[in-house]
Amino acid sequence: MNIALIGPSGAGKGTHTAQLCARFNLLHLCTGDLFREHLDRQTALGIIARKYMAQGEMVPDEVVDAMIEERVRQTAPVQGILFDGFPRTVYQAKFVDDLFTSLGRKFDGVVYLDVSDEEILNRIAGREVCAECRASFRRIYHPFTSCPEHKCKGEHLTRRADDTPQIARARLRVFHRVTGPLLDYYQHTQRVVIVNGECDVTQVSVTLNETLSRIRQRNFVPASCAEVGHLITRMSRPVPAIPPVALDLVLIGAPGSGKGTQAVTLAKQLELPHIATGDLFRENLKKQTELGKLAKTYMDRGELVPDDVTDAMVEERLSRSDARDGFIMDGFPRTLHQAEALGEILSATHRHVAGAIHLNVPDEEIVQRLSGRWICRTCQAPYHLQFKPPQKPGLCDACNGPLYQRDDDKAETVIARLKTFHAQTKPVIQFYRDAGLLIEVNGTGAVADVTHRTLEAAREIQERVEDDGVVSDSNEMATA
Repeated sequence: MNIALIGPSGAGKGTHTAQLCARFNLLHLCTGDLFREHLDRQTALGIIARKYMAQGEMVPDEVVDAMIEERVRQTAPVQGILFDGFPRTVYQAKFVDDLFTSLGRKFDGVVYLDVSDEEILNRIAGREVCAECRASFRRIYHPFTSCPEHKCKGEHLTRRADDTPQIARARLRVFHRVTGPLLDYYQHTQRVVIVNGECDVTQVSVTLNETLSRIRQRNFVPASCAEVGHLITRMSRPVPAIPPVALDLVLIGAPGSGKGTQAVTLAKQLELPHIATGDLFRENLKKQTELGKLAKTYMDRGELVPDDVTDAMVEERLSRSDARDGFIMDGFPRTLHQAEALGEILSATHRHVAGAIHLNVPDEEIVQRLSGRWICRTCQAPYHLQFKPPQKPGLCDACNGPLYQRDDDKAETVIARLKTFHAQTKPVIQFYRDAGLLIEVNGTGAVADVTHRTLEAAREIQERVEDDGVVSDSNEMATA
């Protein structure tokens, strides 16, 4: 039996996973623990992940996918697995299905712990985490009695930095946004069971045990379309107001497509700020803002920075005066739920995305571009073996320092990154296309030619916004 236990943070997953794994002889697979393990052991994947974190960048999904795939492949077919809090998105669900299919195994589905937002907020207000064993406890619902890992005596309990009402609400919004499509995905294949998580802890435990027993015996009753639909309805959001004039542009492109270069040019020509999520992370970390400190707590624990923190950084950046008339967004959104998050952020100030420009470059050229890229280890000057080779092989022209190739610029890594990009970003492209906001731009050829085409696309969007006075009503789809 291979299942996932999902639910919002505070639903009680951590309370029940240990006894469920023990009773049904399941391997407990938690992405947070897996991530920390790779960092602690300094595996190849852990080293790659740490490099991203050291640069203030988000660790790509394909790195996490690789960690999960490695662990699943190491697990004997007769050993069942309980995924704790994973998958979180439809992309991850499809990844798990494809992985198990390739191994000739079956992923049985997910058990959703259903707890209302009000209850979640009440629980989180009293949540404490052990800094020694990392177990989660609650003063009222699940107080410390003994350590599940037999590592401590409860003397290291602290409040999590992100367990504030503001962050908890933002985290719930992110969870609802990505979980609706996930539940719908599993409902279509009759593989989701909804369990009421608001009962007494003992009763929830009994129900979970009964549910897993039925799943193992293949005689469980999956949640109906109506039940899942009712749950998704609870996660819905209000329709936003019509926005005023603002040239809010999104630039979409695969790694190596030249997106960053074009974003800088667009920002200069249109006199709009260039906003890149990588820069936002580094800025918040360097200035030690509250969001930067919060992101660092995750990094220090060896965990991925959650989407709600990224969303908050974007929201704060868009609230600054220089973004009042518009912006060039680079690197966000890269997933469907981030596109929806951007729509929510803008709708709060009665704005919408004015247009999305997709720099389209064939994968073959992307691999050629990135796999030929080398960087000076001393001064970080970039080179390319084909387009900008150094005067002396292996040495920097500026400082004579040694050149090296980043792990994520190697051909096999580039191919994996492109696979993830297409899986995650194709829905984003379709999202903006359906809203009538997408313009495709050929990203191949000389940089000057690509710049000319990109500027033409931006001017077309600008003229449409100015002519209409407001963005087209079809834009409502981008936040619906």
